[in-house]
Amino acid sequence: MASLGRRERALIGAGVAVVVLIVIYLFLVEPLVERAREAESRTTAREAVLERRRLIIARGPKIAEELRSMKGQFEAESARLLQGPTAPLAASELQKLVKDAAAGSNVEVRSERVLPASDREGIQEVPIEIMIAGNIRDTVAALYRIEHAERLLMIKDVKIRVVAVGQPLDLLTTLTVAGYMMPAPKVN
Repeated sequence: MASLGRRERALIGAGVAVVVLIVIYLFLVEPLVERAREAESRTTAREAVLERRRLIIARGPKIAEELRSMKGQFEAESARLLQGPTAPLAASELQKLVKDAAAGSNVEVRSERVLPASDREGIQEVPIEIMIAGNIRDTVAALYRIEHAERLLMIKDVKIRVVAVGQPLDLLTTLTVAGYMMPAPKVN
């Protein structure tokens, strides 16, 4: 190889310098810039999370008050549920409540039957079927008493028919009344 001239050495030196600058940019500057962008975006996201948490912490006393209020409301509503550790005991209480409402309304209880309990989203529904006989006014009074009992009761089904064709004022009413109870905690 022939000796390179001054101008050629300068061009080769400039080319090597450009290559070195490109390598430095690609392997040093670009990763640093990328990390800075990531850190900035992470910082923005973390600041947003921090601000949400600050707002939640600031609402802490209000949330605690709402929780106490909801617990009080839950306890008040729980007092309206049927008592008893099992569904048959709750059904017995439900039968007593319905019979008392019927007796207070001057209707005659003809038959009663306990239906199988079912789970309704964490609360157990305990239904009974009861047949009562009485005139229209007394039947309506019995339905009103059942619906406005101190316990949480729901009339699920009503079938009304006349006792005899010649006596249209005497009704035979079949009711399905459901009461609700908290299920017993499961033992593991």
